[in-house]
Amino acid sequence: MSSHSHPPRHDVLCIGNAIVDTLAQVPAQLITTLNAEAGTMKLVDGPAMQELLSKVTVEAECSGGSVANSAVVAARLGAKAAFIGKVARDEGGHVFTHDLKAQHVDFVGRAARHDHGEGTGRCMVMVTPDGQRTMFTYLGISVRFDENDIPPETVADSGIVYLEGYLFDDPQAQKAFHRAAELAHEHGRQVALTLSDSFCIERHRKAFQDFIRTGVDVLFANDDEIKALYQVADLDDALARLAKDVAIGAVTRGQQGAVVVEGSQRFDVPTTPVKAVDTTGAGDAFAGGFLAAFVQGKALEACADLGNRAAGCIITHMGARPGADFIKA
Repeated sequence: MSSHSHPPRHDVLCIGNAIVDTLAQVPAQLITTLNAEAGTMKLVDGPAMQELLSKVTVEAECSGGSVANSAVVAARLGAKAAFIGKVARDEGGHVFTHDLKAQHVDFVGRAARHDHGEGTGRCMVMVTPDGQRTMFTYLGISVRFDENDIPPETVADSGIVYLEGYLFDDPQAQKAFHRAAELAHEHGRQVALTLSDSFCIERHRKAFQDFIRTGVDVLFANDDEIKALYQVADLDDALARLAKDVAIGAVTRGQQGAVVVEGSQRFDVPTTPVKAVDTTGAGDAFAGGFLAAFVQGKALEACADLGNRAAGCIITHMGARPGADFIKA
C-alpha cells in the first residue's frame, strides 16, 4: 500500500465537513410541510436552521458529517483514524472536537481564527416512523475549506486518505482535494472518495468524473449515486464504467448488500436483513467498516462484508454512531 518503510501513523485520514448532528423523530407530515423530499439532504442558512430547531424536540447531539462518521466506525473496528475539517470557535466546534476525540479519532483540523460570522456546521436529521432520514444542513464555516487546511505531513503519514463528496460544492475545497490526492500519491499512499449525494453529483458531474479518473483509487457510492455519475439507468452499465475509472469501486445496495468491482472482477456481497430504525449513516458505516478491513490487507469480499455488518448494526438504532452493542472486526 505504501512506499514507506514505517507503518503510517494513521491508517485512515478522513477529510470532510465538520458537522454537529442533531437528531429528532418527527411525523412524516412535517417533512411535507417543510417542502422537503423524504430521504434527501437540503441546504439551509443559519436563520433557517434556528427555525428548524424550534420545531422539533432534539433527542441527541454529536459530531457528525459523512466521513467523520466513517472515521468513528473505522476506529471502533481497530483502525487508527484521524479527521480534518473546519470548525468555528463556538459551542458547536467544542462539541464536535471533544466528541470526536472521545471516539478515539484524532482531530487534526483546527478552529478557524476568523469565522466570518459563520458558526460550526450543523445537520438536523429528521427521522420519520419508516426509518427514513431527511437532512437539513447548515454548512457554516465547514465549507471554508482550502489547501491551507491540508497538512502535508499528516497526509504523507496516513495509509489511505478518504475524501467526502459533499465538499465538492466549494471550488476551494475541490482544489484542496486535488492537493490531498497529489500529496498522498507522491508518498505512495492511496485515495478514497465517497460520492455522498445524487444532487451533489448533478451539480458537479464533470468535476467528479475528472477527479475520479485522475486522483481516486477507491470509490464509494450507493446505486443511485453511481448511476447519476455515469448518467445510466442500469447498475451493470454504471459498474462497467466504474471499473475502468478506479482500481476499486464499492457500491451499496441497501438490503441487497454491496457489490465491489476490481478490474474485470465483480463481487456481490449479501447482507443480513435487519429492521431499520434510522438509516442515518448507513453508507458512512459501510465505508468505515470496509476501510477498517482494507487497511489490514483483507480480501475485498471481507472488506465489503465488514462494511455490510457495520451498516446493518448502525441502522438498528437512532443516530449514525456505533452503540455499545456494535460489531467486532
